[in-house]
Amino acid sequence: MKKARNNKSFWNRYAKLYDFETIKFSGKAYSTMYQLMAELLLPDMDVLEVATGTGLIAINIAKYVRHVAATDFSPKMIEAAKKKKAPDNIRFSIEDAAELSYKDNSFDAAIISNALHVMPDPVKVLSSISRVLKPGGLLIAPSYSHGHISDSTWNLNAKFLRLIGFETYSRWTPVEYIQLINNNGFKVERWQLLSAAFPLVYLDARKIEKN
Repeated sequence: MKKARNNKSFWNRYAKLYDFETIKFSGKAYSTMYQLMAELLLPDMDVLEVATGTGLIAINIAKYVRHVAATDFSPKMIEAAKKKKAPDNIRFSIEDAAELSYKDNSFDAAIISNALHVMPDPVKVLSSISRVLKPGGLLIAPSYSHGHISDSTWNLNAKFLRLIGFETYSRWTPVEYIQLINNNGFKVERWQLLSAAFPLVYLDARKIEKN
């Protein structure tokens, strides 16, 4: 595993550009994701969003559920999210995705979008999310897919991104990403590839109930 780098300062700086760049490069894919999420989210659900950024997804899906706990490890992201006009059933807070403070079995559903690849230990994050999900709980986990990019091209891009503080810890093809989810406490139920800044794997899964 790569040595962990503290990239919180990058995400704090990036908060000012987050909405603009997400909508510019992946806006159509996000609109499709909202529709796909709406097919599964229910009015009686308590939902956790990990890595909410400035709350784009939380604000767009709040009308479908009872409550959204929208979290991020970047104080500036949460600060930007709190400045927005948001539905009353959203609560924004700072949380470490790998060490969530919530009690076991607290949520009916969890969303983590385009974030696992920029986290040093995605397996630990999935374990943390699984712990706070109820048995059979829903996981919605879209992620950019970088696995198709050649090593030489990727290494050049990654070197540049590191200079500005951005770190990508993992690269997966769609199949590898699905395997990651299936091998860490969940069962993928559906997935599809969306066109965005990079190919975006939308998937949803269920927490596997232990005997």
